[in-house]
Amino acid sequence: MSATAQSTAVRITGYGVLSAAGPGGKALYEAVRSGGLPPGEDPARLLDGQPAPPGVRLVPVPDFAPQEYLGRKGLRALSRTTTLAMAAAEMALDSLQESDGSRDVDTGVVLGTSTGSARAFAEFFRETYEAERPYLVSPALFPGLLLNHGASQVAMRHSLTGVNASLAGGPVSALSALRYARTALLTGRAERLLTGAVEELSAHTAWAWHRGGALGDRPAIGEGSAVFVLDAAPEPAAPGSPRVELTACEVAFTPPEEGPHAVAAALARCVENALRAGGARPGDVDVVSAGAAGGPGWGAVETRGLRRALAGHAPDVLRVRDVLGETYSAGGALQLAALLAHWEGGPGAADDAVRRFGLVTSVGHDGSVGAAVLRRPSATG
Repeated sequence: MSATAQSTAVRITGYGVLSAAGPGGKALYEAVRSGGLPPGEDPARLLDGQPAPPGVRLVPVPDFAPQEYLGRKGLRALSRTTTLAMAAAEMALDSLQESDGSRDVDTGVVLGTSTGSARAFAEFFRETYEAERPYLVSPALFPGLLLNHGASQVAMRHSLTGVNASLAGGPVSALSALRYARTALLTGRAERLLTGAVEELSAHTAWAWHRGGALGDRPAIGEGSAVFVLDAAPEPAAPGSPRVELTACEVAFTPPEEGPHAVAAALARCVENALRAGGARPGDVDVVSAGAAGGPGWGAVETRGLRRALAGHAPDVLRVRDVLGETYSAGGALQLAALLAHWEGGPGAADDAVRRFGLVTSVGHDGSVGAAVLRRPSATG
């Protein structure tokens, strides 16, 4: 680890998650452990009456009602992307258990996304053609088209004046957000950051994935949001206080036309660099939350890269995508939430063995790769 990383710990002290398994990390972990979800919603209702792509399994957040998390005021002009992010952030803040009450800290927001809300974007511009005059489109809808709308709404709701950033990195958006946030905390640009990622499911995203042909043999499209409270804490926290410490996060890219072996090698280097920066050896990793993107062969690419980086060690593997479907920019955040829940309540949660590190990985069909290294609370005290 660098001197900066050694002197300032970045801890995840709370989190909130909404997924197809329902609200909360426990529901997500139980779904991943069992390998399945309860019967989902009616696709016609999910896609607002628009036809769903044939042969595609839709995996929405069940019965999501934003007013249950945010109240009823001011929601009418907000997209599903924005309300999912706001609800997860609300849950993350509610999960904090601070002995000194609500601290007056410099708090910001760092959110990973794809394009913001594809549905809001498409419907707004369609209305410019269908309205009697193009300029008669409601101006209240325009802010929802912007990439940073979700992060800005979270900040405005809680009067957060710290760093505010939105990162669009495709399948590594969540890990890019974590890396950005960790750097901001270690360099003193913030004391606390709400960090995560979001992806909505709509007819527009479903048809885009279907037409793109990148979903593989068993196509499933999901959605969700996970937001984590990251704190820069120079002193060790009280026992049991932090859920986990983020020790390193790396992202990289290799042109996919160079072939699957090149992408696997890039992932291996990314994992190796993250482990080295996080002060861990391959044998220290007890669980991997894997996240290969859709499409034939990408799971094998990720497995090959992990096998090379972990030097033959075989930790437990959580395969979140197999249950939640393709969640794109939210994938890494949902994987991290599943890992935290695994450590909180899964087998061996109270075990104080040597292998106390976890790994979150992402591999995209565009050649992007990422890896985050986490340390269990038992190793931070």
